[in-house]
Amino acid sequence: MSTLKSLPSNIILSPEERIFPDFSLSRLLNSVFDPIAGSSICILTDFDDPKKEMSNYHFLENEIKYPVQYKAYHEFFTPLREYVNNELGTSGGEMFAYHSTGGSNLDMEDECFDAKGNVLSLDQDIYTKYDIILCISDWSATAPLTSKCKEYGFRGATMHGVNDIILSTGLAVDYDQVSSDAEKLRLAMTGADEIEIDFTIDNGQVLTAKLMLGGQDAQKSHGLCRGNKPDIANLPAGEVYFVPIDAIGQFPMKYHDGTLGLLDVKDRNIQKSTLIEGRQTTIDEHNRRLLDDPVTGTLGELGFGTQVLPVSGADIQDEKVLGTCHLATGRDDHLGGDITPDMFKTHRNSTHDDILFAPHKTPNFDISQVRMKRGSQSEILIEHFKPSHYLIEALNS
Repeated sequence: MSTLKSLPSNIILSPEERIFPDFSLSRLLNSVFDPIAGSSICILTDFDDPKKEMSNYHFLENEIKYPVQYKAYHEFFTPLREYVNNELGTSGGEMFAYHSTGGSNLDMEDECFDAKGNVLSLDQDIYTKYDIILCISDWSATAPLTSKCKEYGFRGATMHGVNDIILSTGLAVDYDQVSSDAEKLRLAMTGADEIEIDFTIDNGQVLTAKLMLGGQDAQKSHGLCRGNKPDIANLPAGEVYFVPIDAIGQFPMKYHDGTLGLLDVKDRNIQKSTLIEGRQTTIDEHNRRLLDDPVTGTLGELGFGTQVLPVSGADIQDEKVLGTCHLATGRDDHLGGDITPDMFKTHRNSTHDDILFAPHKTPNFDISQVRMKRGSQSEILIEHFKPSHYLIEALNS
């Protein structure tokens, strides 16, 4: 495939050819959270020293050190105050800071601070008093806020790692269209019994990972959090995902330092990592962690991107790109899975960590093919990081 003519009119193969509207907080809020009338809205962000940095907005003196928080202030907090003052039926507009968790989707400390440096409680002063909470942070807080919203009844959105590209593209799109496309692809994959992924490494070696799904309903991250039902939207959105019930095989992983490892998977768990290229010490460190706390190697998610977006350099957007897929290890309770924080040896280990497979992220290997089995039906989903005819036809339906 891979010609523009094969794609539906609302999907453009090249992100460079797509025209995005200017980012508008008002449009985003109304699109994601409709209705918002009567809602009280606030913003959360994270710092290692939240009292110091939040007091009198001290962090604004260091944009280089706090780029996400700087954008949280200028792109969200400032227009939110104007929005609250000028739009009938909304209130709030405050910004608060909590302690950085230091890990993806780790539970948050309860202590937080306002702009005067006053100490507050997330449970007692934020979750109980605000209807809509926007969390713009360094570390993802989707899992803990999903749990808290069910307890306290608020709605919200998590937007960790926001940068200029995300603001001008992934957060500027029409989320009704994003939701519609995600639903079409969800229907194309729901009920899958298993999915196989072939990885071809530079040396020509082919690795295959098989994920057993048991015919489960596919879920979607589509960006809409409407109807006053407690929920958290993870933005930018645009994803179809499953919670694997079992997994076997092998897949490559590119570590933070560029080291490439071969991961052996059995019984849904990563058993060990073997060096392909790079630093042996990085592989040894991962193997020690797997041995010390095996739950850290449990595969808790299989996801597929559904949008056409430019590469942002942040996985929160890049994993939503059509033609990519990702696995995740660790907690999956926020996705309806059975891996909860209490199952890990230490709190620090109870993260949810995405492993993204995309051309810019993993140039050392190719997703040569992704196949789905659903009863007697067998379909190719992705070839060489391109959506298959089957998925394009689903989007055209």
